[in-house]
Amino acid sequence: MQAELGTVRSDWTRKEVEALFALPFNDLVFEAQRVHRIHFKANEVQVSTLCSIKTGACPEDCAYCPQSARYNTGLEKEKLMAVAKVIEEAKEAKAAGATRFCMGAAWRSPRARDMEIVTEMVKEVKELGLETCMTLGMLDESQAQNLADAGLDYYNHNLDTSPEYYCDIITTRTYQDRLDTLANVRSAGMNVCSGGIVGMGEEESDRIGLMLQLANMEQQPESVPINQLVRVEGTPLAEQEELDPFDFIRCIAVARLMMPKSHVRLSAGREQMNDQTQAWAFMAGANSIFYGEKLLTTTNPEENKDMALFKRLGIEPEKSRVREEPKAVPVPKLNEQFYEAAN
Repeated sequence: MQAELGTVRSDWTRKEVEALFALPFNDLVFEAQRVHRIHFKANEVQVSTLCSIKTGACPEDCAYCPQSARYNTGLEKEKLMAVAKVIEEAKEAKAAGATRFCMGAAWRSPRARDMEIVTEMVKEVKELGLETCMTLGMLDESQAQNLADAGLDYYNHNLDTSPEYYCDIITTRTYQDRLDTLANVRSAGMNVCSGGIVGMGEEESDRIGLMLQLANMEQQPESVPINQLVRVEGTPLAEQEELDPFDFIRCIAVARLMMPKSHVRLSAGREQMNDQTQAWAFMAGANSIFYGEKLLTTTNPEENKDMALFKRLGIEPEKSRVREEPKAVPVPKLNEQFYEAAN
């Protein structure tokens, strides 16, 4: 059965996604750009800033993460940041053009004594007129509801990779733990921010598995970060072979085709990407970035460099959290090569 281009679905099959990844690169990017224009303004990118509100000493063993207490990466442990300091950074982010302020803490899950502080952060950041997002590890139903009651707009909890490859990367929490947290977030009425990391030594079949997990959720994530592994000395993946940029762009394009109404975000790894790779990512349907000098504990292109690239590409930062749907357009069919391969 031929699906309409840009239709939100939760019944993708592995064979269909294999066919997408197998498309010639230009055809894949072309189709992704067509989908992008159905639901989003063609040359507008949502800008977020990420603030590490509690750094280091995480008990988890995620093989990519410099914040794990299990690895010697030279990262200094820091206590939970004071609310006033967080608000100061949020004001700076807004002045620099960010519309969403994301706060991340290196926890397995937040403790009871920390919840009052982080909910206060949410309330005060929202008063600045910014969208709010947090990533604090696993949440139970009560914690998710407390954050929702405080007004949190988005909760980030990445799946990281496919269920099959997951145990090669993390052993201290299960894949189901991650899915349960996302279910609690959704039940509390918050938007879901969930994506993954590519370049960790996984096969293409694992990238397919990740996309299937994300796209086939009952309600697709509103925000989908696609991270490229940042190889950090001291972590188990420090010597991992560098990912081919075209493989990364393929992941962006497939995410756009499978999750047509989601913001697809360029996240970790942008410091290692040249301007041409980032331009291809925008062409493939990426329409959100993290903006600023660092992304939690790894470097990120500075604001003025991002704005210079935006200017060269004719891209404007998204100015409002209220997105106007583009005018209705005739709905085309996907490339015939896709259907021949998928059927």
